[in-house]
Amino acid sequence: MNQRIVGEGAEVLADPAAYKDESHLHAVLAEARATEPVVRVQAPSYRPFWALLKHADIMAVERENTLFTNWPRPVLMTAESDDMQAAVGVRTLIHLDGAQHRVLRSIATDWFRPKAMKAMEVRIEELAKHHVDRMLAAGGECDFVSEVAVNFPLYVIMSLLGVPESDFPRMLRLTQELVGSDDDELKRTEPADETMNALLEMFEYFSALTASRRENPTDDMASAIANARIDGEPLSDIDTMSYYTIIATAGHDTTSSSISGGLHALIDNPDQRRALSTDLDLLPHAVEEMIRWVTPVKAFMRTAAEDTEIRGVRIAAGDSLLLSYASANRDEAVFDDPFTFDIRRDPNNHVAFGFGVHFCLGAGLARMEMKKFFAELLPRLGSIELAGEPELTATTFVGGLKHLPIRYSTAT
Repeated sequence: MNQRIVGEGAEVLADPAAYKDESHLHAVLAEARATEPVVRVQAPSYRPFWALLKHADIMAVERENTLFTNWPRPVLMTAESDDMQAAVGVRTLIHLDGAQHRVLRSIATDWFRPKAMKAMEVRIEELAKHHVDRMLAAGGECDFVSEVAVNFPLYVIMSLLGVPESDFPRMLRLTQELVGSDDDELKRTEPADETMNALLEMFEYFSALTASRRENPTDDMASAIANARIDGEPLSDIDTMSYYTIIATAGHDTTSSSISGGLHALIDNPDQRRALSTDLDLLPHAVEEMIRWVTPVKAFMRTAAEDTEIRGVRIAAGDSLLLSYASANRDEAVFDDPFTFDIRRDPNNHVAFGFGVHFCLGAGLARMEMKKFFAELLPRLGSIELAGEPELTATTFVGGLKHLPIRYSTAT
C-alpha cells in the first residue's frame, strides 16, 4: 500500500483544540487540499485513518454507501472511546447501514416531511418570537450563545419529542456534555469516562420516558419511537435509547451552532447584514451560506468494505476514512471565493448535511428554524457589534461557538 503519513497538516483533524482557531485550521486544510487531499493520519490516542479533504471525493464516498459503510466507526473518537461505545452497544442511525438503517430511519421520517414541517411552522414562529423578545429585553447586551442560540432549537426539538419543559435544562446539559466532551468548559467534570456517563444518564432518562409512552401513548415523537415495531417486535432497549439520543443531540446542537455562527458572520460582514435586513427574501440563500460557513458537523467516518482506490491512493478493506466536511465546504474547486461569506451564494452545494442515504433527517427543520429566527430578529435590530471575544468549542465532531458576547440596540 502506498501509505503517506502526515506530521502537521491533516493531523489537525484529530486535534479538538484546532477547531477553536478556525483561521489557522482552514489555512492548514487549504494547503493540504492542494498538496495531499487523500492522506493517512496517525495521531496519538486515535486509530489510524485516511483523511479526505476534497468535496468531490467526499461526495463519491457518500454515494457508494455499500462500499463505504458507517459501521463500525461513524465518528472520530479516541481508541478508548471507540471501545467504550462498542461495549455499551450504541447503535444510532449514524452507526447503521443498508436495510437496518432504512427501517430504523423510517420510524421518524414522517415527522420531518414537508407536511409535518408545515404543521410546526406556527409553533416555530412563536418560539422564535419568544426568544427574540427575551433577547431584546435583556438590556442591550448578552452572550448570544448561552442566552439565546442554545435555547431556541432546544425548545423546538424537545417539544417535538415530547420532553416536558421542566426537563429542558437537563437535556441541554446532557447534549452539551455529549458533543462537548473534548472541551474543558463543556465536558462533564468526572474523570476519564465522562462521555459515557453522560450517555448513560441520557439512556436512563429516555428509558423512563419510553416506559411512560408505552403505558400511555401520546401524539409526540417519543411515543412513535417507544411504540415502533420492526417485524412485529418492539425496538430493543439499546436501539430505542440510541434513537432518542441521536434525535436530541443532532436536532439541537447543530442548529444552535449554525444560528450563532450565522449571526457572528453577519456582525463581521455588516454589508451582508444590511442587505439581508433590507431584503428578507434572501433568507433561503443566506441560511445555506450560514450552514456552509459554520459546518457544525465537522466530519463523519466511513469504513472501506473492500480494497479500493481514491485519487490513486490504495485503500484497504477495513481502513477508516474521515470525511472532512469542514474542508469540503471551503473547497476552491466547488465554491467561488470560499473564504468570503456571501448571502447571495448560488449555487451552494455544501455538504454540511451529508449526502445520499445518510442525508440529515432534520435538515428541513433546521432550515426552517434558522429562517424563522432571523426573519424575526433582523427587522428588530438597530445596531449590533461584538462585546467581547467569541469562543469556539474544542471538538472533532459537532461544534461551533460556545460564547458570543454581543451589544445591540433595537430598530427605531
